[in-house]
Amino acid sequence: MVESSKIKRLREKLCLSQEKLARLADVSNNTIINIEAGKQQNPTVDTIKKIAKALNVPIEDLIK
Repeated sequence: MVESSKIKRLREKLCLSQEKLARLADVSNNTIINIEAGKQQNPTVDTIKKIAKALNVPIEDLIK
């Protein structure tokens, strides 16, 4: 399960909008919105990898 609040904190720390993170991670803006809102608690491993890479953190940092 992904830590939605951690993704949001990291994104905000980097001064990224949800849209900018989505572009950097090559995922849809709705994916980022839903993950951060807790509506999508189990995104694919590929999606988590992309977000972790865009945030410059290890994938383990995003998983509970």
